Order: sequence, then C-alpha cells, then structure tokens
Amino acid sequence: MEFDVSLADIQAAAERIAGKVRRTPTYRSAGLSERLGVETWVKLECLQLAGSFKVRGCFNKMSRLSDAERARGVVTVSGGNHAIAVSLVAREVGTRALVLMPKATPALNIRLTREAGGEVELCEDSIEAFAKAEAHAARGMVHVHSYDDPAIIAGHGTLGLELAADAGGRIDHVFVSIGGGGFSAGVGAALKGLDPAVRLHGVETEGATTMTQALAAGQPVPIRSTSISRTLGAPFATERTMAAARQFLEEIVVVPDAEAVRELVWVLQNERVLLEPAAACTVAAALARKDKFRPGERVCLVFCGSNVALEDIEGWRKSFGV
Repeated sequence: MEFDVSLADIQAAAERIAGKVRRTPTYRSAGLSERLGVETWVKLECLQLAGSFKVRGCFNKMSRLSDAERARGVVTVSGGNHAIAVSLVAREVGTRALVLMPKATPALNIRLTREAGGEVELCEDSIEAFAKAEAHAARGMVHVHSYDDPAIIAGHGTLGLELAADAGGRIDHVFVSIGGGGFSAGVGAALKGLDPAVRLHGVETEGATTMTQALAAGQPVPIRSTSISRTLGAPFATERTMAAARQFLEEIVVVPDAEAVRELVWVLQNERVLLEPAAACTVAAALARKDKFRPGERVCLVFCGSNVALEDIEGWRKSFGV
C-alpha cells in the first residue's frame, strides 16, 4: 500500500490538539555536540504528558469520537506508553478505556495505566490481546490501535512540526526510535514534508527488530521481543508503517540493549533528564554513525519517553556492567 498520512493531515492534527499536549523543549546539547562532533539538538518528548509522545496521537484520534462512540468506550492493546496515554486521554474526553496487556507487562506500567483511569485486563501475550481487542471492537468498542491508524500517526507527526520550528535552522539528521513504526512514520511525514533533504535514521534495539525483520521479509513478521526496551517490542509492523519506513527512512540502526542503558545513564548524569531505553537508544545509534556526519551538519535526537522504574535501571546497570 501507499502511505496515507500527509503533511496537511499532520498540520490539521496540530491545530486539533493545540492546548491539550505540551510543546516539549528542543535545545542544543553541548555535551552531545562534543561527543558527536557536530551541532546536536535534542527534543525532550520524555517530558510530555503521560511520559511519552503517545498522547499526541491519542488526542488526535479520540477527540473526534462521536457521542455514541464515547458511550461505548475504547479498547486498546499495549503494555507500555500507549496504554497510559489512552487511559489519560479517555478520561479527558469522557469515555471508558479498556486496556489489554500482556502478562509480562512491567508493574510500573500497569500501575500508571490504572492511575490514569484505564481498566486493565491481563492477557497471555500480545497475540491474545489483539484477538480480544478485535472481539471487543466487533461488539461496538472503538479499537485505538497503538500505531496502525492514520489519526494516531498524524498526531504523532506534530512532534516533527515542533522540532522543525524550534531547532533554529536546518536539520540534517534526525534519529527516532521505531516500535511498530507509527511514530517514525508521523515524524518522517512531517519532517520530509517540510524539507525533503532531511535524513531520518530509525533506531531499534537487538531483540526488538520488528521493522527490520518486516522490511527484510517484504511483509509483516510476528516477533516476540526479548529486548529490555519493552516499548519498542511491537509484535508486528503493518503494511502502512512499512510503507512509511520505505518512504522516509535512510536506514535502521540496531543497537545492543547494553548501549541503550549506558546512554540512559549518561543522559541522566549529564543532561539531568530521565529516559527509558527506547529513547536512550537514539544516542547510541548516533554515536555509531558519528563518522558519517560532515562538518557543519546539524543532528537531532528525539527522546521519546521516560516511563521506566528506577529499580529496573539499577538492575540493568548491574546486568550490563554499566
């Protein structure tokens, strides 16, 4: 299929969600500029409501629900940031949110989802959860897919509009994380729509290579993630997000979990910002590509989320010797 979200869709989404989400900071990082050898900017989406970019797409999708749809409620599948965002936004727009989560979901994410107002139902795995979501949708609930939905993707793309406006000039390289591919699709559509010359580098961690495997196979491939970057562990890509990846991405950089943790710690100590591994991996990816940057180029790293338990960070540091 051809990718079906345009720059105009994203600009309309920006108007729709204005005042509902934070315009998160974008700034030049002296420390990362020194490490990468070129001017480097960061987009702190980790400071967004509910701890990640996910509220952007959820507000764009759910603010347009009809009264009848609000009365029936929404259902979604997520063990991570999307679950928290759907729950928060559902409460804001006045509807019920049923969140189907794999049993392996971290306790922190379950707690944050419930605190945001979501009703949590644990399933054996993502495959069972998606099957149950489709069954609920057949009975009338609105299925808010975490990444395969044009409204969700357009909402996520609003981050790209902010980045382009706030980075203070031309951006040559942008590093953005990939889970199921909806976030990178929206950001790519926005940035490439504004400047076709910008180079977008997707980032995955070893054990969560959903998009890499799908593109290699030429079709969605079911995976069971083994990465600690749980929010990147989408069970499959889709034809829509694959089309976006082909259209917008220069490459996909795959980094080890240990490198994501090492950079998480570096950012916390040097930038005073808490990231989850799915965000910190963009630093590791940029470091892996630093020899390809040319003098005078400008790089931006998108820090997409911060929902991580401190005890998990401590465990990873011990496990990886970071």
